This record gives sequence, structure tokens and C-alpha cells, in this order.
Amino acid sequence: MRRALIVIDVQNEYFTGQMKIEYPPVAVSLPNITRAMDAARAAGIPVVVVQHDAPEQSPIFAKGSDGWQLHADVAKRPATHHINKVYASVFTGTDLAQWVTDNGIDTLTIVGYMTHNCDAATIYEAAHKGLTVEFLSDAGGSPSYENAAGKASAEEIHRVFSTVFHSSFAAVGSTEDWIAAVREGKALERDNIFMSVQRTIK
Repeated sequence: MRRALIVIDVQNEYFTGQMKIEYPPVAVSLPNITRAMDAARAAGIPVVVVQHDAPEQSPIFAKGSDGWQLHADVAKRPATHHINKVYASVFTGTDLAQWVTDNGIDTLTIVGYMTHNCDAATIYEAAHKGLTVEFLSDAGGSPSYENAAGKASAEEIHRVFSTVFHSSFAAVGSTEDWIAAVREGKALERDNIFMSVQRTIK
């Protein structure tokens, strides 16, 4: 197993801007993100830091704005590779796929924001590319949504996407469990769609 830790969009927008992460609270997720980064570095696991770019006139993530900047706790930590992206998936329009191949990576561990958007897009694409994927559920997060299709709380969004990930696309675990798995040279275990459905049938 050759892991890489992908740290997605841990930018000020999610902390002090107009897209604040609600669940899990950033007081939980940010320390876990940095713990994962520190554990990865100690274990020799490459760390890829990702930053989302939006046009200068955008109300969120406007390139060069304070909201666009990486959170200081992430920015001060060393990264093996840095990627700027304009789409949800870290693979789209970037060199991630080539970097993964060049470095012999077969397992991606995903942390950062947002669970249901950039994390999800990256997880799905990685799984479709045949990579093993892990998602640290206490090192990501979501805001609440409301639009013409409905309304969902941040907790609902994060929980539902984490449940779906674990059914097929990515092994979902805590940062603590992941650090233990890294020490033991093991992968987190994911579930499967069949059993995920069967457990709900009375």
C-alpha cells in the first residue's frame, strides 16, 4: 500500500467567510486535519494540499482574497505537492492523476471540505480510477443547504454522504483510527452496498 493524504480546500472561506462549515464543527475538523498531516509526514506519506480558485469577482474563493487563502494551520505545514483547481474534483484540470501514477500511489486518504462537494467528487473519481480511497469523517464537514429541491442540515448532509461513501466508494473512519492503521501498515476497511441495504430490512 502506498498512500497519499489529499487535503482539500482548507481555506478561510469555510472559517470566516460566507460558506462556514457547520458539521462537524471546525473546532473538531481542523485539529483532525492537521493531526492527519502531521501523522502523514511522520510516516513518510506524501501530503497534497489543494486550493480552490474562483474568479476575482466571485463572492466566494475569489483568487487573491482572504477567503481564498489556505487556513494558517494548513499553510504553515509542509506539503509534498500543491494543487490549484477550479472544479470540484481534484482530478479535473489538474496534474493529480499523473502525480499519483508517477509516485506509485494506490490509496488516497481524503480530508478537508466540503464532504458532499469537492470531497465527494474526488472520492468518486478516485474510486472509478481503481484507487483505494479512505475518508476521515471527523476531518471534513458541510454547511446546511436550502434550495428549490429541499432543505438539509449540515449534519444530515455529512452523515448521508459518509454513509454512502462507506457503502462502496471509500472506507470511512476517524482520524484516530486512520493514524492507528498507518502505524500498523493497514488500510481502513470499507463496507459494501449489499450489506448496507440488508441491515435496513426488517
